Amino acid sequence: MKTIAITGVLGYSGRYIAAEAVRRGWHVVGLTNSGGRLPNPAGYELRPMPWSTQENVLAGVDVLVNTYWVRFSYEGKKGGHAAFSHDEAVENTRTLFAAAQRAGVGRVVHTSITCPDSASELPYFQGKAELEAALAATGLPYSILRPAILFGESAQESILINNMAWSLRHLPAVATFGWGDYRLQPIHVQDYAELAMNEAGSDAPSRIINAVGMETYTFRELWGLLARSIGLWRPILPVPHAVGYMAAKLLGALVGDVMLTRDEIAGLSQDRLAVSGSGLGTRRLSIWLQQHAAMLGLEYASELSRRQ
Repeated sequence: MKTIAITGVLGYSGRYIAAEAVRRGWHVVGLTNSGGRLPNPAGYELRPMPWSTQENVLAGVDVLVNTYWVRFSYEGKKGGHAAFSHDEAVENTRTLFAAAQRAGVGRVVHTSITCPDSASELPYFQGKAELEAALAATGLPYSILRPAILFGESAQESILINNMAWSLRHLPAVATFGWGDYRLQPIHVQDYAELAMNEAGSDAPSRIINAVGMETYTFRELWGLLARSIGLWRPILPVPHAVGYMAAKLLGALVGDVMLTRDEIAGLSQDRLAVSGSGLGTRRLSIWLQQHAAMLGLEYASELSRRQ
Protein backbone atom coordinates (compact mmCIF):
# COMPACT_ATOMS: atom_id res chain seq x y z
CA MET A 1 0.00 0.00 0.00
CA LYS A 2 1.38 3.40 -0.98
CA THR A 3 1.44 6.26 1.51
CA ILE A 4 0.25 9.76 0.68
CA ALA A 5 0.80 12.80 2.88
CA ILE A 6 -1.81 15.55 2.58
CA THR A 7 -1.66 18.99 4.14
CA GLY A 8 -4.89 20.30 5.61
CA VAL A 9 -6.36 16.83 5.90
CA LEU A 10 -8.78 18.05 8.61
CA GLY A 11 -9.75 21.12 6.63
CA TYR A 12 -11.53 21.70 3.34
CA SER A 13 -10.01 20.46 0.07
CA GLY A 14 -7.50 18.27 1.93
CA ARG A 15 -10.35 16.37 3.56
CA TYR A 16 -11.91 15.56 0.17
CA ILE A 17 -8.55 14.51 -1.28
CA ALA A 18 -7.92 12.26 1.71
CA ALA A 19 -11.30 10.55 1.37
CA GLU A 20 -10.62 9.99 -2.34
CA ALA A 21 -7.18 8.57 -1.50
CA VAL A 22 -8.72 6.07 0.91
CA ARG A 23 -11.24 5.00 -1.75
CA ARG A 24 -8.30 4.30 -4.05
CA GLY A 25 -6.45 2.19 -1.47
CA TRP A 26 -3.80 4.64 -0.22
CA HIS A 27 -2.62 5.00 3.36
CA VAL A 28 -3.20 8.63 4.37
CA VAL A 29 -0.87 10.68 6.56
CA GLY A 30 -2.32 14.04 7.49
CA LEU A 31 0.05 16.97 7.95
CA THR A 32 -1.66 19.47 10.22
CA ASN A 33 -1.15 22.15 12.83
CA SER A 34 -4.68 21.44 14.10
CA GLY A 35 -4.18 18.02 15.69
CA GLY A 36 -6.28 17.80 18.86
CA ARG A 37 -8.27 20.93 17.93
CA LEU A 38 -10.26 19.61 14.96
CA PRO A 39 -12.17 16.32 14.74
CA ASN A 40 -10.52 13.40 12.96
CA PRO A 41 -13.46 11.05 12.42
CA ALA A 42 -11.67 9.07 9.70
CA GLY A 43 -8.83 8.29 12.10
CA TYR A 44 -6.03 9.45 9.82
CA GLU A 45 -2.46 9.18 11.00
CA LEU A 46 -1.56 12.76 11.89
CA ARG A 47 1.87 14.37 11.84
CA PRO A 48 2.88 17.99 12.50
CA MET A 49 3.79 20.37 9.71
CA PRO A 50 7.56 20.30 9.04
CA TRP A 51 8.05 23.94 10.04
CA SER A 52 6.79 23.24 13.55
CA THR A 53 8.99 20.21 14.37
CA GLN A 54 12.43 18.70 13.87
CA GLU A 55 10.88 15.34 13.02
CA ASN A 56 11.24 13.81 9.57
CA VAL A 57 7.47 14.04 9.03
CA LEU A 58 7.62 12.80 5.43
CA ALA A 59 9.54 9.62 6.18
CA GLY A 60 8.04 6.71 4.25
CA VAL A 61 5.81 8.95 2.14
CA ASP A 62 5.44 8.15 -1.57
CA VAL A 63 3.46 11.24 -2.64
CA LEU A 64 2.88 14.65 -1.05
CA VAL A 65 -0.27 16.63 -1.82
CA ASN A 66 -0.03 20.24 -0.71
CA THR A 67 -3.16 22.36 -0.23
CA TYR A 68 -1.62 24.71 2.36
CA TRP A 69 -1.96 28.45 1.76
CA VAL A 70 -3.61 31.56 3.22
CA ARG A 71 -6.22 33.60 1.37
CA PHE A 72 -4.96 36.94 2.71
CA SER A 73 -2.55 38.37 5.26
CA TYR A 74 -4.10 39.09 8.67
CA GLU A 75 -2.51 40.96 11.56
CA GLY A 76 -4.45 39.03 14.18
CA LYS A 77 -6.57 40.25 17.02
CA LYS A 78 -5.78 40.16 20.73
CA GLY A 79 -7.85 37.46 22.35
CA GLY A 80 -9.16 36.40 18.94
CA HIS A 81 -7.87 35.05 15.66
CA ALA A 82 -4.11 34.55 15.26
CA ALA A 83 -2.06 36.40 12.68
CA PHE A 84 -1.00 34.87 9.37
CA SER A 85 0.56 36.24 6.21
CA HIS A 86 1.44 35.45 2.61
CA ASP A 87 5.15 35.82 3.39
CA GLU A 88 4.86 33.26 6.17
CA ALA A 89 2.92 30.91 3.89
CA VAL A 90 5.63 31.15 1.22
CA GLU A 91 8.40 30.42 3.71
CA ASN A 92 6.48 27.53 5.29
CA THR A 93 5.80 25.98 1.88
CA ARG A 94 9.47 26.23 0.97
CA THR A 95 10.20 24.31 4.19
CA LEU A 96 7.63 21.69 3.16
CA PHE A 97 9.24 21.27 -0.27
CA ALA A 98 12.70 20.96 1.32
CA ALA A 99 11.36 18.23 3.65
CA ALA A 100 9.92 16.37 0.66
CA GLN A 101 13.27 16.60 -1.12
CA ARG A 102 15.17 15.26 1.90
CA ALA A 103 12.70 12.40 2.33
CA GLY A 104 12.89 11.42 -1.35
CA VAL A 105 9.16 11.78 -1.94
CA GLY A 106 8.27 10.33 -5.33
CA ARG A 107 5.92 13.09 -6.50
CA VAL A 108 4.47 16.38 -5.23
CA VAL A 109 0.95 17.50 -6.18
CA HIS A 110 0.80 21.19 -5.39
CA THR A 111 -2.16 23.57 -5.29
CA SER A 112 -1.38 26.86 -7.00
CA ILE A 113 -3.79 29.40 -8.56
CA THR A 114 -4.90 30.42 -12.03
CA CYS A 115 -2.63 33.06 -13.56
CA PRO A 116 0.25 33.18 -11.02
CA ASP A 117 2.66 35.98 -11.79
CA SER A 118 6.09 36.65 -10.28
CA ALA A 119 5.83 40.28 -11.43
CA SER A 120 2.39 40.87 -9.90
CA GLU A 121 1.88 43.52 -7.25
CA LEU A 122 -0.62 41.15 -5.60
CA PRO A 123 1.07 38.95 -2.93
CA TYR A 124 -1.29 36.03 -3.55
CA PHE A 125 -0.42 35.63 -7.23
CA GLN A 126 3.22 36.63 -6.78
CA GLY A 127 3.69 34.14 -3.94
CA LYS A 128 2.08 31.31 -5.88
CA ALA A 129 4.43 31.96 -8.82
CA GLU A 130 7.43 31.96 -6.47
CA LEU A 131 6.39 28.59 -5.05
CA GLU A 132 5.88 27.02 -8.46
CA ALA A 133 9.49 27.95 -9.26
CA ALA A 134 10.68 26.68 -5.86
CA LEU A 135 9.00 23.32 -6.42
CA ALA A 136 10.56 22.96 -9.88
CA ALA A 137 13.96 23.75 -8.35
CA THR A 138 13.75 20.75 -5.99
CA GLY A 139 14.11 18.36 -8.93
CA LEU A 140 11.21 16.27 -7.64
CA PRO A 141 8.55 15.09 -10.10
CA TYR A 142 5.49 17.27 -9.64
CA SER A 143 2.00 18.17 -10.77
CA ILE A 144 0.98 21.78 -10.22
CA LEU A 145 -2.79 22.27 -10.16
CA ARG A 146 -4.13 25.75 -10.80
CA PRO A 147 -7.74 26.14 -9.58
CA ALA A 148 -9.65 29.42 -9.51
CA ILE A 149 -12.22 28.98 -6.72
CA LEU A 150 -13.74 25.84 -5.20
CA PHE A 151 -17.33 25.06 -4.33
CA GLY A 152 -18.28 22.10 -2.18
CA GLU A 153 -20.97 19.75 -0.99
CA SER A 154 -22.39 22.23 1.51
CA ALA A 155 -23.06 25.95 1.39
CA GLN A 156 -20.58 26.61 4.19
CA GLU A 157 -17.81 24.98 2.14
CA SER A 158 -18.23 27.53 -0.65
CA ILE A 159 -17.28 30.76 1.08
CA LEU A 160 -17.34 33.22 -1.82
CA ILE A 161 -20.50 31.83 -3.41
CA ASN A 162 -22.31 31.35 -0.09
CA ASN A 163 -21.50 34.85 1.08
CA MET A 164 -22.62 36.34 -2.23
CA ALA A 165 -25.95 34.55 -1.64
CA TRP A 166 -25.94 35.83 1.96
CA SER A 167 -25.54 39.36 0.61
CA LEU A 168 -28.48 38.85 -1.75
CA ARG A 169 -30.63 37.69 1.16
CA HIS A 170 -29.65 40.57 3.47
CA LEU A 171 -29.00 43.62 1.30
CA PRO A 172 -31.33 45.72 -0.86
CA ALA A 173 -28.76 45.82 -3.69
CA VAL A 174 -25.43 44.19 -4.57
CA ALA A 175 -22.44 45.49 -6.48
CA THR A 176 -19.78 44.67 -9.01
CA PHE A 177 -16.35 46.28 -8.88
CA GLY A 178 -16.46 48.24 -12.09
CA TRP A 179 -18.66 46.64 -14.76
CA GLY A 180 -18.12 43.09 -13.48
CA ASP A 181 -17.05 41.67 -16.83
CA TYR A 182 -14.11 39.72 -15.33
CA ARG A 183 -14.53 35.94 -15.24
CA LEU A 184 -14.57 33.08 -12.74
CA GLN A 185 -14.32 29.32 -13.39
CA PRO A 186 -15.36 27.53 -10.17
CA ILE A 187 -14.53 23.84 -9.79
CA HIS A 188 -16.31 21.43 -7.46
CA VAL A 189 -14.07 20.25 -4.63
CA GLN A 190 -14.76 16.58 -5.44
CA ASP A 191 -13.68 17.14 -9.04
CA TYR A 192 -10.54 18.74 -7.64
CA ALA A 193 -9.93 15.82 -5.27
CA GLU A 194 -10.25 13.30 -8.09
CA LEU A 195 -7.88 15.31 -10.28
CA ALA A 196 -5.35 15.55 -7.43
CA MET A 197 -5.44 11.79 -6.89
CA ASN A 198 -5.16 11.10 -10.62
CA GLU A 199 -1.94 13.12 -10.53
CA ALA A 200 -0.77 11.45 -7.31
CA GLY A 201 -0.90 8.10 -9.04
CA SER A 202 0.66 9.31 -12.28
CA ASP A 203 4.19 8.67 -13.48
CA ALA A 204 3.91 11.35 -16.17
CA PRO A 205 6.61 14.03 -16.48
CA SER A 206 6.23 17.11 -14.32
CA ARG A 207 3.37 19.26 -15.55
CA ILE A 208 1.08 22.19 -14.84
CA ILE A 209 -2.70 21.79 -15.15
CA ASN A 210 -5.40 24.46 -15.16
CA ALA A 211 -7.81 22.85 -12.69
CA VAL A 212 -10.92 24.88 -13.49
CA GLY A 213 -14.59 24.02 -13.80
CA MET A 214 -16.56 23.45 -16.97
CA GLU A 215 -18.62 26.65 -16.67
CA THR A 216 -17.35 30.22 -16.93
CA TYR A 217 -19.22 33.24 -15.59
CA THR A 218 -18.50 36.93 -15.42
CA PHE A 219 -18.86 38.35 -11.93
CA ARG A 220 -22.08 40.09 -13.00
CA GLU A 221 -23.41 36.85 -14.49
CA LEU A 222 -22.63 35.01 -11.26
CA TRP A 223 -24.67 37.53 -9.27
CA GLY A 224 -27.58 36.98 -11.67
CA LEU A 225 -27.28 33.19 -11.53
CA LEU A 226 -27.26 33.24 -7.74
CA ALA A 227 -30.26 35.56 -7.59
CA ARG A 228 -32.29 33.32 -9.92
CA SER A 229 -31.26 30.20 -8.00
CA ILE A 230 -32.49 31.47 -4.64
CA GLY A 231 -35.46 33.33 -6.12
CA LEU A 232 -34.48 36.88 -5.17
CA TRP A 233 -34.16 39.89 -7.44
CA ARG A 234 -31.70 42.61 -6.42
CA PRO A 235 -30.25 45.53 -8.39
CA ILE A 236 -26.64 44.86 -9.43
CA LEU A 237 -24.81 48.17 -9.26
CA PRO A 238 -21.39 48.87 -10.81
CA VAL A 239 -19.33 50.81 -8.27
CA PRO A 240 -15.74 52.08 -8.16
CA HIS A 241 -13.29 49.65 -6.60
CA ALA A 242 -12.69 51.89 -3.60
CA VAL A 243 -16.42 52.10 -2.85
CA GLY A 244 -16.85 48.34 -3.20
CA TYR A 245 -13.88 47.73 -0.91
CA MET A 246 -15.24 50.04 1.80
CA ALA A 247 -18.63 48.32 1.61
CA ALA A 248 -16.98 44.88 1.92
CA LYS A 249 -14.87 46.11 4.82
CA LEU A 250 -17.93 47.46 6.64
CA LEU A 251 -19.86 44.23 6.12
CA GLY A 252 -16.84 42.24 7.28
CA ALA A 253 -16.67 44.27 10.48
CA LEU A 254 -20.36 43.63 11.11
CA VAL A 255 -19.92 39.85 10.84
CA GLY A 256 -16.46 39.71 12.47
CA ASP A 257 -14.67 38.51 9.35
CA VAL A 258 -12.69 39.68 6.34
CA MET A 259 -15.22 39.51 3.51
CA LEU A 260 -12.97 40.68 0.65
CA THR A 261 -9.63 42.41 0.60
CA ARG A 262 -8.42 45.19 -1.67
CA ASP A 263 -6.00 42.71 -3.29
CA GLU A 264 -8.77 40.19 -3.92
CA ILE A 265 -10.86 42.84 -5.65
CA ALA A 266 -7.83 43.73 -7.79
CA GLY A 267 -7.24 40.06 -8.64
CA LEU A 268 -10.85 39.65 -9.70
CA SER A 269 -10.86 42.79 -11.84
CA GLN A 270 -7.59 41.74 -13.51
CA ASP A 271 -9.39 38.60 -14.77
CA ARG A 272 -7.00 36.28 -12.92
CA LEU A 273 -9.61 33.67 -11.93
CA ALA A 274 -10.16 32.30 -15.41
CA VAL A 275 -8.08 30.82 -18.22
CA SER A 276 -8.57 29.99 -21.87
CA GLY A 277 -9.80 26.58 -22.93
CA SER A 278 -12.27 24.10 -21.49
CA GLY A 279 -12.29 23.09 -17.85
CA LEU A 280 -11.65 19.67 -16.35
CA GLY A 281 -14.51 19.58 -13.88
CA THR A 282 -17.59 17.43 -14.46
CA ARG A 283 -19.91 18.93 -11.82
CA ARG A 284 -21.68 22.10 -12.97
CA LEU A 285 -22.04 25.08 -10.65
CA SER A 286 -25.43 25.89 -12.22
CA ILE A 287 -26.80 22.47 -11.21
CA TRP A 288 -25.17 22.60 -7.78
CA LEU A 289 -26.86 25.95 -7.11
CA GLN A 290 -30.26 24.47 -7.91
CA GLN A 291 -29.60 21.59 -5.50
CA HIS A 292 -28.41 23.84 -2.64
CA ALA A 293 -30.53 26.95 -3.19
CA ALA A 294 -32.71 26.45 -0.12
CA MET A 295 -29.72 26.58 2.27
CA LEU A 296 -27.36 28.84 0.33
CA GLY A 297 -26.65 32.11 2.10
CA LEU A 298 -28.85 31.45 5.11
CA GLU A 299 -25.77 31.76 7.32
CA TYR A 300 -22.62 33.74 6.74
CA ALA A 301 -19.49 31.59 6.19
CA SER A 302 -16.53 33.02 8.10
CA GLU A 303 -13.02 32.61 6.72
CA LEU A 304 -11.45 33.54 10.06
CA SER A 305 -13.54 30.99 11.96
CA ARG A 306 -12.51 28.28 9.51
CA ARG A 307 -8.87 29.10 10.23
CA GLN A 308 -9.17 28.65 14.02
